[in-house]
Amino acid sequence: MTAQPVEPVAPGDPGEDPAAIYEALPPSHRARFRAEYDEALEAAHDLARFKQVQTLLRQWRLRAIAYARPGYEEAVQDALQNRTEMFTRYTPPEWKGRV
Repeated sequence: MTAQPVEPVAPGDPGEDPAAIYEALPPSHRARFRAEYDEALEAAHDLARFKQVQTLLRQWRLRAIAYARPGYEEAVQDALQNRTEMFTRYTPPEWKGRV
């Protein structure tokens, strides 16, 4: 067994508590989270699929953090409209000189 922090590691991080994730989400995303969470809980009755709940909570935790970031919605719209000039291109150092 490993120790898990009781409190989120950063401000605005709901951790993997489903109630905290739900509260951290914008209202427009809460119904989808709840539906997916309920589905994962139902699947968890099959022990082989129990990890599905943990995976879902990790994914929605990251989504809640992303949705809360200033400028998130604008960045999504920029990507959808193919406005790439708004993004910073990054090439990992180990990729330099390739292609």
